[in-house]
Amino acid sequence: MATTHSIPSVDLADFTSGDAGRKAAFVQQLGKAYEEVGFVAVKNHGIPDELIADLYKYVQEFFKLSFDTKHQYEIPELAGQRGYTSFGKEHAKGYEAPDLKEFFQFGQTVEDNDPIGAEYPDNVQVAEVPAFTPTFFDAYRGFEQSGKYLLQAIALFLGLDEHYFDNKIHNGNSILRAIHYPPITQEPKSAIRAEQHEDINLITLLVGASADGLQILDKQNNWVPVTSLPEQIVVNVGDMLQRLTNNRLKSTTHRVVNPPREMWNTSRYSIPFFLHPKSAMKLDALESCVTANNPLAYEPITAGEYLDERLREIGLKK
Repeated sequence: MATTHSIPSVDLADFTSGDAGRKAAFVQQLGKAYEEVGFVAVKNHGIPDELIADLYKYVQEFFKLSFDTKHQYEIPELAGQRGYTSFGKEHAKGYEAPDLKEFFQFGQTVEDNDPIGAEYPDNVQVAEVPAFTPTFFDAYRGFEQSGKYLLQAIALFLGLDEHYFDNKIHNGNSILRAIHYPPITQEPKSAIRAEQHEDINLITLLVGASADGLQILDKQNNWVPVTSLPEQIVVNVGDMLQRLTNNRLKSTTHRVVNPPREMWNTSRYSIPFFLHPKSAMKLDALESCVTANNPLAYEPITAGEYLDERLREIGLKK
């Protein structure tokens, strides 16, 4: 039986305080947490509580719309990267059974005439919930800023220039995903709502889900429930950062399990922000992370090539 324990907690205000000692301590705390656990809770993350509350409000309004209305926002040729993806389309890598969820994805808005804008499809506007798109845009920018600070701390921990990631993630291919796990109406085939998986991107920032259910696999191979506390976001390492650091920072396996039977009649909502770099970023292992004790584990690949490969593996791209 998995034991409940809280994941390490860090205070982003230490990093942005202008105090060199607090900043250095934060870098070490964050880096060690990612080497040892792979997940961390972040307080003072800079995304206003009222914005998060609005985000959940409009997400719930969207998912309450009829299937026919939501289905208008499903655009198959975008491989789930923008707009709506209906129930049961996505599965975890290596698993055939679809996850029990529907979701909506919102991507990058290029505002500075960067030619990379041509690579990105437009975001899908939801007419029935007018505040949906502007709220997603504001939240997306908030997550980008928090994620940028966290990657600056990770860069320092790895002995890189503090701003190593800045230009790689500017106008990057990040995704804000709103997920709805509908109520369970019959005996489920499995206890799992979203099968175990690792995230594809550099880091994932998750703002409090509406119900428990997230579990991470710890180093002792126990499933540990993660409950995000109010006013904290949970941030984990994804596979791109694991590749870049040649497994020094570990991408954490996680899953979402069904609630206890008395909670079956409830929906679960979750809004992760998958922080991606530009597709041209090379994920070749950093020289400092390749040693005699940690030999090179991966072939060179770009972020775009890697994303493409993984979208095929999880069934979103044919």
